[in-house]
Amino acid sequence: MFKDEIKIFAGNANLPLADEICSYIGVPRSSAEVRRFSDGEIFVELGENVRGRDIYLIQPTCPPVNDHLMELVIMVDAMRRASARRITAVLPYYGYARQDRKVAPRVPITAKVVAEMLMVVGVRRVLTMDLHAGQIQGFFNIPVDNLYAAPVLLDYIAKTFQNHVVMVSPDAGGVERTRAFAKRLNADLAIVDKRRARANECEAMNVIGDVKGKIAILLDDMVDTAGTLCSAANVLVDSGATEVHACCSHGVLSGPAIERLEKSQIKSLVITNSIPLSEKAKVCKKIKVLSVSALLGEAIKRIHSEDSVSSLFV
Repeated sequence: MFKDEIKIFAGNANLPLADEICSYIGVPRSSAEVRRFSDGEIFVELGENVRGRDIYLIQPTCPPVNDHLMELVIMVDAMRRASARRITAVLPYYGYARQDRKVAPRVPITAKVVAEMLMVVGVRRVLTMDLHAGQIQGFFNIPVDNLYAAPVLLDYIAKTFQNHVVMVSPDAGGVERTRAFAKRLNADLAIVDKRRARANECEAMNVIGDVKGKIAILLDDMVDTAGTLCSAANVLVDSGATEVHACCSHGVLSGPAIERLEKSQIKSLVITNSIPLSEKAKVCKKIKVLSVSALLGEAIKRIHSEDSVSSLFV
């Protein structure tokens, strides 16, 4: 009955992750044609009957963000018009999340815009992971399950780094997340105080806490251009850290990120496969990718069977 009722579709954003999730659940990925017209418009056609079915659409809105977001909403529209019973958008990475409030006059709240788009087009539940800001869940008037990559990252850190570890937040906004990791690992906590001039640029940094003679592990929800992480790593080394590693849930790695990582003091960057690696990133020896397919797959199974999702993190 489980296999007959559930259908898992995917756009072009991260097909390998979608296939891993399907393998974990034990159902094949459902057929859908998603291609472009010659002028760049997106064409979608579902290859299977979805009438009365519980649909899970796996599509992180990763670069190129606008293309993947449009694929998502057009596929949802096709499913709704084909009489799907319930459509759950599975967004391992929720794009446009960095503008979650007005920090200056005449700026948008893009996280809210995307939420409105998804609800209007027909999404009835959202499953995502490590939202940039937890309050984004409040932009939806439908259930939102925000998973955490913490179990995967904690397991890796515990097995790889045994002693003299200090967990470091690269900014004040990530202190709560980093403190939770430090508590679970029985490690020390430090904070890098940064002063940002504008988006994707940061300047003066100071370390709050003792990192001398310790292995510093920077923790963040995402790494985009890697400017913050690389600058923080330099400050940590100057403050006496013996090694600097970084762990992030989402490896956006845009612009000069790979070049910066290669030249930085960071010895390794651990990310999840919520976003597929670019060809340039695949050859970077500092990057290690951990799979969150089992985490997402288990959440999908529990949502479908109406079991608790939060118990995954107890």
